[in-house]
Amino acid sequence: IAMAPATRDIAIFIYTQLSLMFQFKQFAVCQDRAAMKVGTDGVLLGAWAEPDKARFVLDIGTGTGLLALMSAQCNPEASIDAIEIEPEAAVQAQENVNNSPWADRIRVYPISLFDFFPPQTYDCILCNPPFFNNSTKNPDASRTLARHSDSLPHGALLGAVVRLLKENGFFYIILPTEEATAFIRLAGEHGLHLSRLTQVLPNPGKAPKRYLMKFGFANIPAQTDELVIEISRHEYTPEYIQLTRDFYLNL
Repeated sequence: IAMAPATRDIAIFIYTQLSLMFQFKQFAVCQDRAAMKVGTDGVLLGAWAEPDKARFVLDIGTGTGLLALMSAQCNPEASIDAIEIEPEAAVQAQENVNNSPWADRIRVYPISLFDFFPPQTYDCILCNPPFFNNSTKNPDASRTLARHSDSLPHGALLGAVVRLLKENGFFYIILPTEEATAFIRLAGEHGLHLSRLTQVLPNPGKAPKRYLMKFGFANIPAQTDELVIEISRHEYTPEYIQLTRDFYLNL
């Protein structure tokens, strides 16, 4: 069955989420040792965030290294730090960085966020965090660490972001809608204010499933918009294709 290039590329992406490697336009991500594979949330956040003017970028909980690699592609001048507490994932991220065009600009630290005290603060911080607070935990300890927020409570995450973010910097995160509302309130209690919100809808007319959020220290009115992923099954919207086309191989 013939497919349009955009549909074929994203279908390949979905098929390979659980495979050993995913090929992007300018880099590849091996993921056989990382508990959490490359997924739509990570690609959305990496494509939606704005690291292009940042001198220093931090990826919290880098996993395979995806967000760090996407940031390096977006900004040829940025120095990027990526931290990952799960040892096997940190090794995998380092290998992916080493095999990328940007190995000289990305550093992977196999360390907890709460033990990370770099010599500088960051213009841009990104995080695709654990978000399953109350679901049944996987017996695989590394997968549980990657998927549950027990190891990275939102209040503790925000406290670390406040410590690590420059005064005029921005923090980018993606969360399920039911957690995002509470996260926005909690961020305000830490002095971080929402400046941009994109509601991610799976189809037209459906309720949003994810919020893409941008926070800063300035208390200004937030810009709000929405992004629809699919028009129908495997028929992706022009807006979604436009957002991700610099990364997907055949867009």
